[in-house]
Amino acid sequence: MPSIFSKIIEGEIPSYKVAEDEKHFAFLDINPLQAGHTLVVPKREVDYIFDLSDEEIAGLTVFAKKIAKAMGKVLTCERIGMSVVGLEVPHVHIHLIPINKVSDMNFGRPAAELSKQEMRDIADRISGAM
Repeated sequence: MPSIFSKIIEGEIPSYKVAEDEKHFAFLDINPLQAGHTLVVPKREVDYIFDLSDEEIAGLTVFAKKIAKAMGKVLTCERIGMSVVGLEVPHVHIHLIPINKVSDMNFGRPAAELSKQEMRDIADRISGAM
């Protein structure tokens, strides 16, 4: 059965898409730790990041770097943090999170509350900075 991320990539489930190329897809996390929290995924559905080939990991990281650079241009934060947890959805994903302090990446915190319009605006701003 396809993962929720595969369904997002295929357009079966709506998302706040930030960027896409032939092998990767980036979209806003709907339960963000911070405004702009973005997920970067390979289009090929693989559960565990270390099951990707070396080329796939490198490509995913380079794609994530492009997204992070764009995020840094349009979001107010000291850095863009990167985390791979891999337990929530059985599809490799990198979390890119705008941060000002280490605790901004605490996944035990409640999600930030943003309106649909705020989410659209953030996705558009990041996408426009690419």
